[in-house]
Amino acid sequence: MIANSELIKKIREHFSLNIYETKVWVALLGKGIATAGEIAEISSVPRSRTYDVLESLEKRGFAIEKLGKPVKYIAVKPSVVLEKLKSNVIEDAEERAEILVNLKDTEDYKQIELLHKQGIQPLQIEDLSGTIKGRANVYSHLKEMVSKASNDIIMATNASALKKKAKILKPLLSAFQKKGVKLRIAVNGTEDEIKELTKEIKADIKQTKMDARFTIVDGKELLFMLNNEPRTNEDNGIWITSPYFASALSNMFDLAWKS
Repeated sequence: MIANSELIKKIREHFSLNIYETKVWVALLGKGIATAGEIAEISSVPRSRTYDVLESLEKRGFAIEKLGKPVKYIAVKPSVVLEKLKSNVIEDAEERAEILVNLKDTEDYKQIELLHKQGIQPLQIEDLSGTIKGRANVYSHLKEMVSKASNDIIMATNASALKKKAKILKPLLSAFQKKGVKLRIAVNGTEDEIKELTKEIKADIKQTKMDARFTIVDGKELLFMLNNEPRTNEDNGIWITSPYFASALSNMFDLAWKS
């Protein structure tokens, strides 16, 4: 079976291969076992390049060189390749995460912290605001906000959005209790959804008809979401450091909470 161009394109994207690697691997999968010459003929990859590509695929775990002469290559089962790639991604991520954790103790990091501190100091508090684009960036900023809370956190959201935020909130709940931080969450959702979320997050959660998504920390810092129910990772928010604005919105939240 010869793969069509659309399949070639998708395989290339999913498995992070170049065009020659993709064509050679697909040809090898179709044959099971083949020589470089056979693969070159099937894949339309120049024979002079096929040898190098097969060696590259072998090193990456997509193919195995068969013992004996002539030299032949065996296609590795796609599920095995997938597991190997998944393990590599996890391993790389763990190594990268460890590097980032240790970065805080380096002089380089202290220098960039100092640069940021010097840049922030002359600014007025109302200048500290901006747009945050992308769900990963929004949630990262939200985590940083709530982690430094010293008094209270109020949050208005909907059930599906809170389920996503649970990964951020749950690990911090014990720290909130130790610091005496009061966490209140108003959720737009059904009674069953509220019960489920209360069991999962174990916070002061109430049902509301409020159609908004925002978080206020210590009555000073606000993260306001621009879209109610994003269907993609393109979640967008506005971050504002303004005690006046945050306090006014907190008062409205309190009225809704009591009612």
